[in-house]
Amino acid sequence: MKILLFCCKGFEMMEFAPFYDTAGWASSEYGYDIKMDTCGFESNVKSAFWNTEIRVDKLINEIDVDDYDALAIPGGDFTYGYFEEAYDERFLNIIRKFDEQNKIIASVCVAALPIGKSGVLTGRNATTYHLMDGYRQKELADFGVNVINEPLVIDDNIITSYCPQTAPFVAFELLNKMIGNDKVDLIKQGMGY
Repeated sequence: MKILLFCCKGFEMMEFAPFYDTAGWASSEYGYDIKMDTCGFESNVKSAFWNTEIRVDKLINEIDVDDYDALAIPGGDFTYGYFEEAYDERFLNIIRKFDEQNKIIASVCVAALPIGKSGVLTGRNATTYHLMDGYRQKELADFGVNVINEPLVIDDNIITSYCPQTAPFVAFELLNKMIGNDKVDLIKQGMGY
């Protein structure tokens, strides 16, 4: 099983790391068949705040959705250009293709917004950043989404959450959908959760 971890510029490391580490624990520590590719628009993607860069495995134009079982999307900060890439039609099309094949799509915080903009959440339940008078939740509602003000919202194949604090729980839920609760409980125990 393979996860595509998509990083738009200005992504938040705290929202990236749980996807990366939980999949790493599943594979390396427990021997589960989990693989992961990181992806972006450029070979080196800068994160928010301290401009830490990661070198991704794949570029967006190299992605064949058929090669993956799940899409993981960390949120990011708009002041670092996050939405310039998150709202790019090429990325929105990848989201649509994952949903058309009923593959798992997991997002943290404002990463729910490109999912909403893609149209796949129209009439469905989701959440996003809830603080500061819920302005991001209002944006998500403008895409025709039924916004639920809960830390984690699951609607069939799509997992959304409402702030950076939720990132580990989204990552565990993604793995749960891939390998099952019993195996994820072992990983959680090993990681101290």
